[in-house]
Amino acid sequence: MTDARAAIAKLRVELEGLGVTDAYEVCDEAILSVWIGLVVSYKEGFYRWQEGVGKRRHLGTDAVGCAIRVARRYAELRADVPSWWEDLTATSRGDAADYP
Repeated sequence: MTDARAAIAKLRVELEGLGVTDAYEVCDEAILSVWIGLVVSYKEGFYRWQEGVGKRRHLGTDAVGCAIRVARRYAELRADVPSWWEDLTATSRGDAADYP
């Protein structure tokens, strides 16, 4: 297992502990999809996530701190679905998609 895959596995465990249970790995790389449009990767020793078109970086290498920030943002996004989400779901799932 590569360092990036191990880091994503740790992050996934921490997210599950915070109630984010529907995250899943994507592609062959160490990328974790938390929600449509909220994707976390581990590269060059840092956790990075993309939210729609915006990119963020957790300023540490700890899975716990990143999980807390990502879980908080996940809850915010689900409570107040952003305008970019509708376009992204239509592209990803088709025009008849409803958000979860």
